[in-house]
Amino acid sequence: MIESESEGEKAERGAFILGLRQRGIRDVAVLRAMELVPRALFVDPALRRHAYDDVALPIACGQTMSQPSLVAAMTEALGVTADHTVLEVGTGSGYQAAVLAHLAARVVTMDRYRSLVSEAQVRFEVLGLRNVTAYVGDGLQGMPARAPFDRIMVTAAGEDIPGALVDQLKFGGVVVMPIGKPEEVQTLVRVAKEQAGRTRTDLMPVRFVPLVPGAAATL
Repeated sequence: MIESESEGEKAERGAFILGLRQRGIRDVAVLRAMELVPRALFVDPALRRHAYDDVALPIACGQTMSQPSLVAAMTEALGVTADHTVLEVGTGSGYQAAVLAHLAARVVTMDRYRSLVSEAQVRFEVLGLRNVTAYVGDGLQGMPARAPFDRIMVTAAGEDIPGALVDQLKFGGVVVMPIGKPEEVQTLVRVAKEQAGRTRTDLMPVRFVPLVPGAAATL
């Protein structure tokens, strides 16, 4: 918990973690990471009262931040350990990357919107997260200069995992990504990359914004 939190905020955070447990999140490390990251810092101040509700919330550039139970489920599926380097495609508010930072050795996060990356970097600094670096870039191309990665999380939907991301994943590594058309219900999948090939596990139906090529010319 953050030392400056009021008793009300501590109670709110406690209820938040209990709600995640009730929604099936069992990984103690993931729950602790979720507890350590103040979601209120990542939401629009006008939506502060909904910071710990299990709902998706709008952010700048027409994007959204996923509901906490989905953040937790995706993090749990990724299976991050303290020696892993993780790539996140789709920084958004920075909330997911901040959660991953409490689990991984290093987190590299990227987004096509410069303003989102800049705002996320400020939040990482406020929280003292020194193991997260954020970049503007094309998520379909990944971050070859920082590869290879032990884990890759994609927080936007595509019809398949981009080949560049598969190439940047170590053998024994895992990708978690929503697969499907943007106008339809997608499937959150977990793909493990092994020497013998890829193993796909379908996890749950989801709805994400589409993974769009290139960096945004404005914003």
